[in-house]
Amino acid sequence: MSIQACDVKTSSEAQQVRKYVKMYSRMGGKAYVHSFGCQLNVSDGEKMKGILASLGFTFTESYENADLILLNTCAVRESAEDTVYGTLGNIKKYKKQNPGVILILAGCMASEPKTLDKVRSHYPFVDILFGTSALSQLPKLLLEHYEGKKLAYDMTEYSEEFGADDQIRESTFKASVPIMFGCNNFCTYCIVPYVRGRERSRSAEVIIREVEDLVAKGYKEIMLLGQNVNSYGNDLEGGMSFAQLLRRLNEIPGEFWIRFMSSHPKDATPELLDAILECDKVGKHLHLPVQCGSDTVLKRMNRHYTAEKYLEIVDYLRARSEGFSLSSDIMVGFPDETEAEFEDTLKLVERVKYDNIYTFIYSKRSGTAAAEMEDATPDAQKRVRMERLLTLQRQVATENYRRFIGQTVRVLVEGESKQGEGWLFGKSSAYTIVEFQGDQSLIGTFADVKITDARNWAVSGVLVK
Repeated sequence: MSIQACDVKTSSEAQQVRKYVKMYSRMGGKAYVHSFGCQLNVSDGEKMKGILASLGFTFTESYENADLILLNTCAVRESAEDTVYGTLGNIKKYKKQNPGVILILAGCMASEPKTLDKVRSHYPFVDILFGTSALSQLPKLLLEHYEGKKLAYDMTEYSEEFGADDQIRESTFKASVPIMFGCNNFCTYCIVPYVRGRERSRSAEVIIREVEDLVAKGYKEIMLLGQNVNSYGNDLEGGMSFAQLLRRLNEIPGEFWIRFMSSHPKDATPELLDAILECDKVGKHLHLPVQCGSDTVLKRMNRHYTAEKYLEIVDYLRARSEGFSLSSDIMVGFPDETEAEFEDTLKLVERVKYDNIYTFIYSKRSGTAAAEMEDATPDAQKRVRMERLLTLQRQVATENYRRFIGQTVRVLVEGESKQGEGWLFGKSSAYTIVEFQGDQSLIGTFADVKITDARNWAVSGVLVK
């Protein structure tokens, strides 16, 4: 069943909250919102800002200038939770000096029952707590706080969705559009299904209208988001598949690109790969997390594919587009990973020739199956393996990026480059970072750049006028 749209702006709670904001705001109703973690969290944070704005708040970049502090949390690793608790510790003094400041803990961490217990016992200065599925309850929770409730919280599941009008976006030319929420995969190392729930797809009609509206407003890049976008529509009776959705969005008139993340290899069907290759507005890049190259480790991870099946996807793409851009997530040091299993990962990286990989050493996440697995591999050995992987990838990428030299590529210009004054950067359709000299007026537009040089993380060139 698709999730239903909701409007919090006209609720009776919202009307009452607006009155309280005017009455009790020391700083004139300023809010500080900080989102930790993934792009879905950033999108949720933009929605939270939209709700707060509808309640009369404006925004500040410093919590020390705020009447309301909202931390939109990440729970993917325990280190991410530690970061949030450290931030709460830093805020504690400010909150003590300014007891009227409203402190809100939201997002993935706030979806875990243990967080409610920990807040009550160790962080009693938190005023409001709500999870990822309770965005629409923010006005109600604020009203409960203003009316004297010590800790207003909501950790139950709701099924509302918010459109572009409810969102204060960070960029004027790049926009994210969640197409689904939750995950059904239950990888043994991952907490996401427990904090974001099972897969729920938004209706295709709502997504299409939102993208059409964004394109009409001048947005040049639309990023479709989900824990596993490839399984979009599986829960919709007679609904579109993800491949069909891409083709439909590709038909929208205008000059813009479509990107998406994240993809799961088990659902990367030929139908989807063909859509990526054939749709001119879909970026010619696929971020396809493999995690490791060993079948035995993949089985312990509960990933539902083998290295051979993964390579079939790669070969399918490369047979139709030789230089097709691939990136991936790779984990080093999964519990009891052997040297031979790690070597399988190195072999896969050499075989695929990724443009980029996002690497991390496995860290135990309580509440997941992997946290209970035996692990005899020393941390020092894991760090050595990580360095070997990074060294190999630098070599692969340096050689890989040279394929662009001499080509003229279309680039969406994103901002000023760290190369120095007069340098800009953007990304090509292949999601390659491209640096070149140009005027700042190009930021937020498409430009053509002829590539003259390549490094292991980016290419550079000259603007074609």
